[in-house]
Amino acid sequence: MKSYEALYQTILLEHKNVFAAQSTEELDGAMREIASAKRIFITGAGREGIASRGFAMRLMHLGKETHWLWDDTTPGMKTGDLFIAVNGSGCIGHIDYLLDQAGRTGARRLVITGAPNERTPSEADACLFVPAMVYKGKDPRTIPSEQPMGNLFEQHLFLLFDILAIMLTERLHETPETMESRHRNIE
Repeated sequence: MKSYEALYQTILLEHKNVFAAQSTEELDGAMREIASAKRIFITGAGREGIASRGFAMRLMHLGKETHWLWDDTTPGMKTGDLFIAVNGSGCIGHIDYLLDQAGRTGARRLVITGAPNERTPSEADACLFVPAMVYKGKDPRTIPSEQPMGNLFEQHLFLLFDILAIMLTERLHETPETMESRHRNIE
């Protein structure tokens, strides 16, 4: 059994390698999609979905009207909106369906994935390939992991989404103060 230190050193190295392999052009494309959207709708499943909900919260703090797709108060999508689907393996059936439905509304569709050649990412309007090993992923460009299942991809989403939020702060002419002013004040 590996020691605590050996495990965190391995995990840190894996994330460092994913960051180094990340396309900054695709990051910029994702930020353009987000910045230009009137409203944003986000979905994801499992641990990917948990990371996606955190990103939805940060986008709201950045002043973007943002909805988690499964909330009962989520309005209908339309032209000018952006649907962000986090789909690590690129082949989650109900996310395929949601992508199709979003396309029928006229909304743009951004897929964040570790498998860009699968159906969902290949049919989206934009794709952000995160080169981290995913559960049931097949893309040979992903950074391999000693961790089980999709841990590397799922963990990396949290870090990448926080970096995107920081980068979007300037692009959207926001500040930490304006973001904080939108934080929930009843807790």
